[in-house]
This record gives sequence, structure tokens and C-alpha cells, in this order.
Amino acid sequence: MSMPMRREQRGLIPDLFDWLELPFAALRPSMAPTAQPIKFEDYFKDDRYVLRAELPGIDPEKDVEITVSHGVLTVRAERREEQRDQRRTEFRYGSFTRSLTLPPGVDENDIKATYDKGVLEITIKLAEAKEEGRRIQIESKPQT
Repeated sequence: MSMPMRREQRGLIPDLFDWLELPFAALRPSMAPTAQPIKFEDYFKDDRYVLRAELPGIDPEKDVEITVSHGVLTVRAERREEQRDQRRTEFRYGSFTRSLTLPPGVDENDIKATYDKGVLEITIKLAEAKEEGRRIQIESKPQT
């Protein structure tokens, strides 16, 4: 007799939020009415900021566009539906888009993207740490 596997508790909350968010996704100002969100994960590795996106079934050369402007990275993708005699599908087709604000200290001129096994990976070089600010000396006015 097989025992049912208990789902890891950590995974329940994101799935619940995804489910609750679906009806409201089209109301977001950053997304076109037909656009669907792209799910990302991000982390820092060595001297790079890494973004990974789930985009299975996409031809990255034809169907993906990545742009960056003023600290905002935008990924647009499209999955085209093939006409088949299918009874049902739960796949998502159409336009996908997502814009993310990059963390401070990234070098927008050093961005690389790769695609492997349905995962788009974008890495961005972290710029040299700059001085946060400097103190300004206050001068006294001569009294008259």
C-alpha cells in the first residue's frame, strides 16, 4: 500500500498566492490585458546578480526579448499555440511579460542571457562599490 506524500509546507503558500492572484493579474498597470506574468527567482553569485525565469516551450531566438533601461529589466516572451485535435489543455499560450527593478550597483552594460531546458538565465555584473556619499563642509558667513 502506498502512502500519500505530504507536500512540503513551504510550497503551499506561493501556490495559494498564485491561485488567488490569477483573476487580478490583468488589473495590474504594468501588464497588458493579454499578458501573463513570468515567474522569476534571483540571487547573487560571485560578482553577478542572477535572474532565472521559467519559460518552457519557447524558442529564445524568435520569441524572447530582453531590454534594460534606467534600472528596470523587462522580459517579453510569447508561446504560440499549435492547432491540434486536443480535448483539453492547461498550458498557457500568448504573451508573457515582466519588468523588474534591478538592485543598486549593477552594471547595465554587462548583461548576459542563456536559455537551457526551459529556463532563461540572465546575469548582470555587479559594479564596483562606490562611496555612498560624502560630507559637505558648512562654511560660516562673515558677520557684518
